[in-house]
Amino acid sequence: MATGCLFCNIVARTVPAQIVIENDHVVVFKDIRPMAPTHVLVIPRKHVIGIHEAGAEDVALLGHVLLAARDAAEKLGLGESGYRLVLNSGLDAGQSVFHLHCHVIGGRPLAWPPG
Repeated sequence: MATGCLFCNIVARTVPAQIVIENDHVVVFKDIRPMAPTHVLVIPRKHVIGIHEAGAEDVALLGHVLLAARDAAEKLGLGESGYRLVLNSGLDAGQSVFHLHCHVIGGRPLAWPPG
């Protein structure tokens, strides 16, 4: 856990969140500023700054994040219609919380390129 990290505080339950799924490895919760009708974030319980900082020791953890994203999409009714997974890395990519997280976005047609 990183002191002052918003997502670590969600994991520790010192900051409230609308949790959709959680297990020993990840927490999935609703985004407070959704970009689509369905928008949740998947975060590892372990503090990793971002995908660029993840190391070989995080391979299994990254798999847990992706599988939880799939499970959340299914639970939220996006399995058939489709959904987008987004991992931002760094300021220029739009990362605003420096704790690795995967956005699961869906519930409407999504344009490409995204922005």
